Amino acid sequence: MAKTFKIAVLPGDGIGPEVMAEATRVLDVIGKNYNVIFQGKFANVGGAGIDNEGKALPQTTIDICKDSDAILFGSVGGPKWETLPPDEQPERGALLPLRKIFGLYANLRPAIIFPSLTGASSLKEEVISGGFNVLVVRELTGGIYFSQPKGIEGEGRDRIGIDTMKYTVPEIERIAHVAFHAAMKRDKKVCSIDKANVLSTSVLWREVVSTISKKYPEVELSHMYVDNAAMQLVKWPKQFDVILAENMFGDILSDEAAMLTGSLGMLPSASLAEGTFGMYEPSGGSAPDIAGQGIANPIAQILSAGMMLKFSFGMTDASEEIDTAVATVLDQGYRTRDIYQNKPGEKLVNTKEIGDAIIAALS
Repeated sequence: MAKTFKIAVLPGDGIGPEVMAEATRVLDVIGKNYNVIFQGKFANVGGAGIDNEGKALPQTTIDICKDSDAILFGSVGGPKWETLPPDEQPERGALLPLRKIFGLYANLRPAIIFPSLTGASSLKEEVISGGFNVLVVRELTGGIYFSQPKGIEGEGRDRIGIDTMKYTVPEIERIAHVAFHAAMKRDKKVCSIDKANVLSTSVLWREVVSTISKKYPEVELSHMYVDNAAMQLVKWPKQFDVILAENMFGDILSDEAAMLTGSLGMLPSASLAEGTFGMYEPSGGSAPDIAGQGIANPIAQILSAGMMLKFSFGMTDASEEIDTAVATVLDQGYRTRDIYQNKPGEKLVNTKEIGDAIIAALS
């Protein structure tokens, strides 16, 4: 009897529905190959939620997510909804509540340059020759984005903006374990990012991470101030294996690391709760400027589905098959517009065509 996994499929806005269509096609092939049923239930989120149900995160969507084993998320936002109050806009109205409701405390964001795509990066070839693979592990439910008090107080020129950065020992311990576990399966190096020369939260962060590291004697731990880390990522990204960071620092550094690869359309991410539940989404945005044209790169969405297979469904072999299929297609020269360099052997293709090629590689 085939095993069944329930997936809340939230395509969202912009290019979200286009790239999600390719990811679900890939999952259909994996399901047939492994005798597994992926029961996807589609729901509104972001601008689509606002337009169709009046909220960026409708209750119907929350209920579908609660009844699922994982969330496969597209992207949200666009100029159409930018005039709404900040808390009602697609990003703040959907992503932050989802993280809070489902306890998605650990964000895993790999920044990978495939060897065949080094030319797409803004870095010099000698810096990235052969490609690189850096994993950013970001704490996702604490820090300055969630801590209280928060807000704007006062009137006129006397107004003040308040954001509080706060971390507890258990919060730091929990995310540190995720980073060290990940490093054990990679090159056994963790670089913990902080600003311990200025921030009290960073002093505590460094102390707790150092204590947790003693439980992982095989893993080499280093510490780096966030400003230096931003410089080092550009100077020599290959020095990093796993980067561990609190919420705001991780947000900034993961975007920087992702852009070094040449295209956000290539990079997946996983946001994990305790246990096996997680939300999986591309690192890029909704790209409203190219929505509906059939030219978006679906690889990040497809690789995000692969991370879902690994972390939520325990299908590591299937996840690796997707990774291999993507690498094979890139080696064959297939390129969407964002990674096309007009080099010999490259083939400019659209969203569906590169999806077809990945499916062919899987089959």
